[in-house]
Amino acid sequence: MISLQRRQLVGHDILLARHGNHICSMRVDHGNGRVVALLDDGSVDSAPNLISPDLRLPETIRSVLREDRKFFGAVAGVSVVLGGLFFAAYAGLAGSLGGDAEVSELMMAFSAYTY
Repeated sequence: MISLQRRQLVGHDILLARHGNHICSMRVDHGNGRVVALLDDGSVDSAPNLISPDLRLPETIRSVLREDRKFFGAVAGVSVVLGGLFFAAYAGLAGSLGGDAEVSELMMAFSAYTY
């Protein structure tokens, strides 16, 4: 089962294990995939964010949307096309019932009375 959770940063744990309470601040270097820590003595240490490059991490909402972008686009496109076809069929049916203005008005106003 897919658990949509925030990915934990392995680099934080590695740096905490190395330096403990001697860390002043930590930041994530997304470009290099590392966590960088500033220590009490002014030195800087870093650790990688991944244990293994081929490790499959849990899915997040952003990764699911990125992977399934084409599928969601296709579903949205099909929905718009079907909605247009239903609207055209409904309008065609309203126009083909003859010249009765009452029937046309009833069909156009029907959606105003439904919940």
